[in-house]
Amino acid sequence: MTLAAALVLAGCTDDQNRAMPSPRTSALSPSGSPTSGRAQTAPGQTVTKAPVLPEGKVVARAVNAVGNQELEIRGGAGPLSVLVNCQGKGTLTVSVEPGGLSFPLECVDGEVSSLLNQLALKRTGDHGTVSVTAPSRVRWALAVGR
Repeated sequence: MTLAAALVLAGCTDDQNRAMPSPRTSALSPSGSPTSGRAQTAPGQTVTKAPVLPEGKVVARAVNAVGNQELEIRGGAGPLSVLVNCQGKGTLTVSVEPGGLSFPLECVDGEVSSLLNQLALKRTGDHGTVSVTAPSRVRWALAVGR
């Protein structure tokens, strides 16, 4: 059975609240050993429902989305999780501000790919944004949690 790979960015921040990836960043297989950079397919996952975060309170979500979209997230210091599922041929890119984090996810036809990223925000702000850029042939779902 294939599980979704999780790319965990244990972020640290500088004074400008910019996310800095940790050297421990890697994709994980179900056994915990490193895999390739592309997320694995996620059987049982869908783009028609928001993905379920492993922990934290959901502060933004999108389902069955196509193309580009920007979601507002309320401020707060500490960890921020972004879990995205996609389906269709193309590359989806997620950007988080503040923090300066941007990560791509290669999506494929006929399968759901899934990726989890986590970062720590040092400063508390009023709000931020999570932006998704994707070709129109890619459908996606996303959950953001604190």
